[in-house]
Amino acid sequence: MDELFRDAEGRMEKAVEAVRREFAKIRTGKATVSLLDGVRVEYYGSTVPLRQVANISVPEARLLVVQPWDKKVVGDIEKAILSADLGLNPSSDGHLIRVPIPPLTEERRKEMVRYVHKLAEEGRIAVRNIRRDINEALKAKQKAGEISEDEFHRAHDKTVQEMTDEKVREVDHVLAAKETELMEV
Repeated sequence: MDELFRDAEGRMEKAVEAVRREFAKIRTGKATVSLLDGVRVEYYGSTVPLRQVANISVPEARLLVVQPWDKKVVGDIEKAILSADLGLNPSSDGHLIRVPIPPLTEERRKEMVRYVHKLAEEGRIAVRNIRRDINEALKAKQKAGEISEDEFHRAHDKTVQEMTDEKVREVDHVLAAKETELMEV
């Protein structure tokens, strides 16, 4: 049973981490390097993450600077940022690409809050689905006679439910922090 619980803990933690990664990609009006994590650049015939062809820095609160290691890909990087549909307009001087981060409108902030609520709910559902899988595995062990009914109820009520509640609280905590960040002007 310990192996089941370790597996469940690991899978639930991955679900929470997935929510964190998705939240990191969401633009809040402040410049963060993670905004460009999803941007992929055409580089000598293959598509690679932006971080593999350039250095990204945040010199000001509302500005990202992308400094490609190979000056030949400046145009490709600009196109990739534009096509990533992040609402960003990069400008280049041939060596550096400056990406100003425009402030979010009130309507856009509310839309983003609705979107992060949806992502958080998907994370909670993922955690609950893992709980369901573990409970089914415990029922199978009980039917096979590997664990007693008391052990099943103890494991189900205490361990699995507590683990699930803890991970759902983590998702809620991450959601509250992102919502606060989004609503800051």
